Amino acid sequence: MSNPVSNLNGLFQNAMEDGILSPQSFQALTVVDIGRQIQAGLGISVNQVSASEVVLVTMMVDDSGSIRFGGNAPVVRDGHNQVLTALTSSKQNHSILAHTAYLNGQVLFPYLPLAVVDEAEKRHSGRITYVRNKDVVDLDSGNYNPDKGTPLYDQTVVLLARVLAKYQEFADGGVSARTVTLIITDGADEHSVQATAQTVRPLVEDLLGEKHIIAALGIADGRTDFRQVFREMGIRDEWVLTPGNSPGEIRKAFQVFSQSAVRASQGAASFSRTAAGGFGAP
Repeated sequence: MSNPVSNLNGLFQNAMEDGILSPQSFQALTVVDIGRQIQAGLGISVNQVSASEVVLVTMMVDDSGSIRFGGNAPVVRDGHNQVLTALTSSKQNHSILAHTAYLNGQVLFPYLPLAVVDEAEKRHSGRITYVRNKDVVDLDSGNYNPDKGTPLYDQTVVLLARVLAKYQEFADGGVSARTVTLIITDGADEHSVQATAQTVRPLVEDLLGEKHIIAALGIADGRTDFRQVFREMGIRDEWVLTPGNSPGEIRKAFQVFSQSAVRASQGAASFSRTAAGGFGAP
């Protein structure tokens, strides 16, 4: 039986040979002790996907205690769920793979098709329509209890490594892929033990381009300059949202991301326009 971590390193090696991954990022990603964390979210394999092109939509949701203490757990749940609902309602829902993880490493669900064929409708009328995959679950009070720390840099490395590995798996399988990633936090890094902003930055810069969007949402905590934090991580200003600490502003920020993610999922040309224009793209 093959070693999953070895297979993962093979994907990273291919990404480096394809000119996507720099040697610096490759070295950061081939650390054995993060390999299994990366593997945990990879989900469905390229052989199980029939689409000729896919969009990978990835969210990392802050589950630190400050979210709960600030009273923001309900609106963060709603915001995450709003993104999935908007994407499910889009014309290209059947070509989207979704994945959500928490900021402290737990995987809510790995990469899975967002929408699947409605078998009941197919049997009844013969028409092919799509419905939300039941395994792509919403956040609720049972699965989202923010009470942990803020290892922002460590887990951003894991998350982006997972995005890259999944992208490369599709590329190696001859399937065109594009990625949209959102990082959500209400505080600066406090608990990373391996990575720094300088570790994250080369990986972000390697991924940015025609086929990758990396966005960030920093919920105001009264002291953190989120634009500076994300800039140091390599995330472009036009892909940073900094809502105030109120349900209305947070909800609006998630709505802005939802609209951008839907636009990006509508084909290669729309993706390129959205990637270039940031949250202000038409």
